[in-house]
Amino acid sequence: MTAIPQGRNRRAALVSAMCALLVTGTALTGCGEQDPNEGTNGVGRLPADKIQAKTRKAAEAAEAVRLHGTVVTSGRTYKLDMRLKSDGGTGSVTAKGMTFQLMRTGEELFLKADAGFWSDADGEGGGSDAAAAEKLSGKYVKVPQGDPSYKKFSGFTDKDLLLDGLLTLHGTLATAGHHEQAGVRTIRITGDEGSGGTLDVSLEGTPYPLRLVRAGSAGTLRFSDWGTDFVLKEPAKDEILDYGRQLPSS
Repeated sequence: MTAIPQGRNRRAALVSAMCALLVTGTALTGCGEQDPNEGTNGVGRLPADKIQAKTRKAAEAAEAVRLHGTVVTSGRTYKLDMRLKSDGGTGSVTAKGMTFQLMRTGEELFLKADAGFWSDADGEGGGSDAAAAEKLSGKYVKVPQGDPSYKKFSGFTDKDLLLDGLLTLHGTLATAGHHEQAGVRTIRITGDEGSGGTLDVSLEGTPYPLRLVRAGSAGTLRFSDWGTDFVLKEPAKDEILDYGRQLPSS
């Protein structure tokens, strides 16, 4: 057996020690390179456009999802916490400091808010007088399909419509490294190096979208409870107020 020079042993030990200190989950060339996609669903090895296609397909196929965060549209910021599935959704929306509840079952849309919402003529509410506002407070007010509010508010409860509009990155797509969201490993894709939005896609199990930063500072949303069903049924009759063809207004 040929003796290995002591200097070589020291160099090998030094290299091993440096690799042990430097490895932080990112592959290191020359240190027994680690694959960050090892043990994942494999989408991290795909080009960005393929990842986006897979995550959109996964989102469309999921029976249900919860999304929460902010959406900026037409100069107004909405804070959402919604649970959605194919036949409707339920949750809360906050705008201009006021929070209201939305529920849609099939084509029937209901809005529930306190008296302050209904008496705010300059806000989302109809500007009703104090007496009417108190009557509406805490009730599920049926939103007529012919009312201008129906299309806007129902959009917050429409899983397919909402996700189709949100899960879009603008510009040239690219991958932007491996990350983590709520303890789940992700691959991040970007549009125009982030100015067109960023999307974190799960590397564990189904490649669902987990976090979206919209282009143009238009909000940040997180997605969870993919495929987890929830009870969605119309409120009891004694909880509903139906104003017919139009919501009350001043």
